[in-house]
Amino acid sequence: MAFVPYGLTRPFLFSLDPETAHEHTLDAMARFQNTPLQCLWSQRRVSDPVTLAGLRFPNRIGLAAGLDKNGRCIDGLGAMGFGFIEVGTVTPKGQPGNPKPRMFRLPQANALINRLGFNNEGLDSFLANVRRATSFRRAGGILGLNIGKNAATPIENAADDYLIGLAGVYPHADYVTVNISSPNTKNLRALQSDEALDALLGALQQRRLQLATEHGRSVPMFVKIAPDLDEAQIKVIAATLRHNGIDGVVATNTTIERAKVAGLAHADETGGLSGAPVFEASNRVIQALRAELGSTYPIIGVGGVLSGADARAKRAAGADVVQVYTGLIYRGSALVPECADALRR
Repeated sequence: MAFVPYGLTRPFLFSLDPETAHEHTLDAMARFQNTPLQCLWSQRRVSDPVTLAGLRFPNRIGLAAGLDKNGRCIDGLGAMGFGFIEVGTVTPKGQPGNPKPRMFRLPQANALINRLGFNNEGLDSFLANVRRATSFRRAGGILGLNIGKNAATPIENAADDYLIGLAGVYPHADYVTVNISSPNTKNLRALQSDEALDALLGALQQRRLQLATEHGRSVPMFVKIAPDLDEAQIKVIAATLRHNGIDGVVATNTTIERAKVAGLAHADETGGLSGAPVFEASNRVIQALRAELGSTYPIIGVGGVLSGADARAKRAAGADVVQVYTGLIYRGSALVPECADALRR
């Protein structure tokens, strides 16, 4: 259990601009991880091992990509009891992202809107941080590395950036996630269309086979998709994943829909909406994917998990394991063992 309950620190953090609060939190965690002060946010890790895509996950609860874009706090976040952590999205070159302000809280809806735009320090800095992380993986934690394309790279050349990212992260990842679903990089979601997705995944799979030979190990590859897909699009994506030998899917990213937050302050801000309002849309996509992909295909479910009951609902929809992000901001680290316990029961 965390030495300082999150209920005591949340009012202070929520008094700050959301991105400022986020950066202060990560700065402190990076400084104090692997020190006695880590007890301030630590939680027990629930033991509930499951094997997925050939990897043994200590439990079914993970951290979604986007919270720690530069991989600075892997060990500190791991101390919250996660079975797996996904960091990134990283792009080949560092980039500042979109202009500020670009992150907004919607507390009445337990939601966030962000239009960060893959702000990160670039692949070299990211990999240096990943190499410095030791305690989480030494304790059996699974690490996913999430790759994307630079905003300045034309969409027709997107595969070049993803291939650079894949080669860079491959030696250091337990699994790699290909992010083609952020709404905050222009035209990125166009890569979810049938021909574009098939071409991209074909190129990545070919390169992955080469990397497996070079490094003497096979690293699973997942694809992260959007919640704003209709049934026909989901069918095409499922078939394309299968056709290209992709190991699993992460469902879902943030939504551009606003129906569930209409009328709230900041609801009309451009960007991706996360938290409770995306819960049902995410579950709908997970259910459709499970129907198309069969009972054994690995699905990581993410979107709107703010309680153990929400985590169970993700499993009921068809997810094998579950990730959190916005729920962590609203509930704190106690959410992690709560969800892991709920799924173990």
